Amino acid sequence: MSSSVVRAPLIAARASRARARGARRLSSVIVAARASSDARCFVFSAHRYEDETLRRALPNATYSSARLSLDTASLAQGHDAVCVFVDDDARGEVVDALAERGVKLILLRCAGFDNVDCERARERGISVLRVPAYDPLSISEHAVAMMMSLNRHLCASRDRLRMGNFTLDGLVGSSMRGKTVGVVGTGKIGRGVAEILKNGFQMRVLGYDKFEKDDFCGDYVSLDELLARSDVVSLHLPLTPETRGMICVETIAKMKEGTILINTSRGLLVDARAAIDGLYSGRIAALGLDVYENENRLFFKDFSSMNTNERMLVWDETMAILGSMPQVLVTPHTAFLTHEALDEIAKHTAENFRQFCAGERLEGANVVVDASVSAASTTT
Repeated sequence: MSSSVVRAPLIAARASRARARGARRLSSVIVAARASSDARCFVFSAHRYEDETLRRALPNATYSSARLSLDTASLAQGHDAVCVFVDDDARGEVVDALAERGVKLILLRCAGFDNVDCERARERGISVLRVPAYDPLSISEHAVAMMMSLNRHLCASRDRLRMGNFTLDGLVGSSMRGKTVGVVGTGKIGRGVAEILKNGFQMRVLGYDKFEKDDFCGDYVSLDELLARSDVVSLHLPLTPETRGMICVETIAKMKEGTILINTSRGLLVDARAAIDGLYSGRIAALGLDVYENENRLFFKDFSSMNTNERMLVWDETMAILGSMPQVLVTPHTAFLTHEALDEIAKHTAENFRQFCAGERLEGANVVVDASVSAASTTT
């Protein structure tokens, strides 16, 4: 009996179990928007990977793969709400365009809201709701995976294997045990990274955060001390005027020689050109990026079928340099991308829509802008 015949029932059984797990995940999504059938929602940047869970949660919405921008805002005409993703453009003039088309709500399928002009939304009577947390440990796990891939040269090993090269030269890594990791930003994701590395790898953990947490498993120090002592630096901060460009020529110069730098939070925390200089000098031994300062022009798009002229219209020289460097690993904002996270995003987005349509009081970490409060304060 051939091995393929023997494996067939096993493969079928595994596929059946996978389908069952998928069904259970989908059944856990609250179809909250069904109760709000009179309100209309337009979903921008609808991706295939989220299609099933999102359509189950918002069955009456209108879906488009188009990214929200000034050119596409007119698609929301006649809709009460728009649902957008992290790379959609909701700056002031786009918010104005949405308001002129009757939109009263921006639903974010993400935690960050730096792509939305919140003050303009408030002025135009548009509420903004987000998903404050969705399987945050999936991002922690991704950050650790990037560290290990870079440290043990896994990408280089795979590339060599494809070319028939099974030699070991140039693939020597280091044991993580006993090394020091510096966690910059100790929210849920940062604390998750710290716990994985301390408990799983026996690493020493340092932390830096303006708002120190009692349950952080490491020692809080100043940012300068963290950079000077850490073998690995992992960034987990929101983008604010204070954190924008915090990893720059000056801070890189303070790092320990041969640091592994990981960023899974916001692209604009890192000056990419300064990081490239740090890689050339050896101050940074390896760089892992799940986010990028110019990602809105690149991420979630496929350039592989474009001709040269089309590619040059969006050519990013800095990313081209990063992509050519053997000690750099870039993933296109996939740290969050797990089945569990997609379920949570769909569930909470639908619940946000339901609460708004039902006229319930908006409160909690999901509320970015409550335009009803602004309107009430203006009239009184």
